[in-house]
Amino acid sequence: MSTHTGEKPYECKQCGKAFIWPTSLCTHRRTQCGEKPYECEQCGKTFSWAISFQRHVRVHTGEKPYECKQCGKAFSQISHLREHVRMHTGEKHYECKECGKAFKWSSSLLKHTRMHSGEKPYECEQCGKTFKWQLSLRTHMSTHTGEKPYECKQCGKAFIWPTSLHTHRRTQCGEKPYEIIVL
Repeated sequence: MSTHTGEKPYECKQCGKAFIWPTSLCTHRRTQCGEKPYECEQCGKTFSWAISFQRHVRVHTGEKPYECKQCGKAFSQISHLREHVRMHTGEKHYECKECGKAFKWSSSLLKHTRMHSGEKPYECEQCGKTFKWQLSLRTHMSTHTGEKPYECKQCGKAFIWPTSLHTHRRTQCGEKPYEIIVL
């Protein structure tokens, strides 16, 4: 009858918006007004929906109910299993609209599209220089901090850039990763 009369008896106490159905009010409170009735006893994190809370609890329990039929690896979330299965099948669902190259993961496509657009979303807060990749920004930060996180295990010399360590190992420490076969 409320549908015909226009009556909306279920009102949000926080913002005053009214609804015909109690379920609509519940959804509104959780999506618009920030109501989070589910709280994790382990870490105090709160959730709007029971399913989100249940997924989170697996972080603490270590439960991994979704298992790959091909290799037996287990996952806490079905979405992670689906993503993993692509490694076995070789499926590439994500295609670049610019050049047609296909990728297994959406994150790989996103990174690839930066090659076409020139987008550099990662900015150094100290000097303003921008980067396409988060790792490039992280490595760049070493130029400001003086940190040299890439250390040669053989001689202890440290470098800002991973490529510098790679070159050092080949030229200074005699690393020979390729075996020469004489016929």
